[in-house]
Amino acid sequence: MRAALFPGQGSQEVGMGRALFEGSPAAREVLERAEATLPGLLELMFEGPEETLTLTENAQPALLAVGYAAFAAYREAGGARPAAAAGHSLGEWTAQVAAGTLALEDALRLVRLRGRYMQEAVPVGEGAMAAVLKLPLSEIESALKGLEGVWIANLNTPAQTVISGKKEAVEKAAQRLKEKRARVVFLNVSAPFHTPLMAPAAERLAAALKEVPFKDPAFPVYSNVTARPVTSGEEARRLLIEQITAPVRWVEVMQALYNAGAREFLEFGVGNVLTGMARRTLEGVSARPVTTPEEAREVAA
Repeated sequence: MRAALFPGQGSQEVGMGRALFEGSPAAREVLERAEATLPGLLELMFEGPEETLTLTENAQPALLAVGYAAFAAYREAGGARPAAAAGHSLGEWTAQVAAGTLALEDALRLVRLRGRYMQEAVPVGEGAMAAVLKLPLSEIESALKGLEGVWIANLNTPAQTVISGKKEAVEKAAQRLKEKRARVVFLNVSAPFHTPLMAPAAERLAAALKEVPFKDPAFPVYSNVTARPVTSGEEARRLLIEQITAPVRWVEVMQALYNAGAREFLEFGVGNVLTGMARRTLEGVSARPVTTPEEAREVAA
């Protein structure tokens, strides 16, 4: 069984999507539609500057556009429709576009708002996120006990968990975790994503989502919130709102896909972050990135 994966924020880079634009008519059409929806997006993706591309409200639509363009190139090359899909945080939106749940143009406009609202929910400098490496989840949870303003935000692999929240609280948690001999790496992000601090963003996005039609997905998309397959448009709408404040349960998502029969994972878009996570989480699976027309043709063959 083949599953499609779509990366989230952090995978963006200057030059993203250029090879797809130049080498695949289907991908070019997707990227031209993205440019028509958000003028200036392609120049930012292809030329930068990096600091502008990295802004949340720019990175999110850029990643969605390139992820869907890579998927379009794969389908153009004769690649079979995946049995299921999942996306990491922002990537869940791309997965839903690939499944036909909502239109590309609607999704691009919404994720730009999503990024803007998330950035505005907490003033710059007041929030922080940090990756905790090589420490079991139970010990991380123990270290966070009694600390207010810090939460587990991403469960990426059995050996990588991300904490998020108010800057001072995350710093205190990091000190406790280092005492447990964990490696703690602060992330270069502008807001404490996937925490209750994002509630204002979720409320604002919910109002925007009411105006957009959702269809039932053509294949199941596994939710970050529940780690279960989403099969209706209305459920997808609700969970994309809840996702903003809920932790990304990526380990459980991957295990659920594996239990459903997935043994081959294709990561569409930029980089190979999810490819690496799949290999570190599941044994005996194939995982490959699809970032160029050549890679799309290779995996479609």
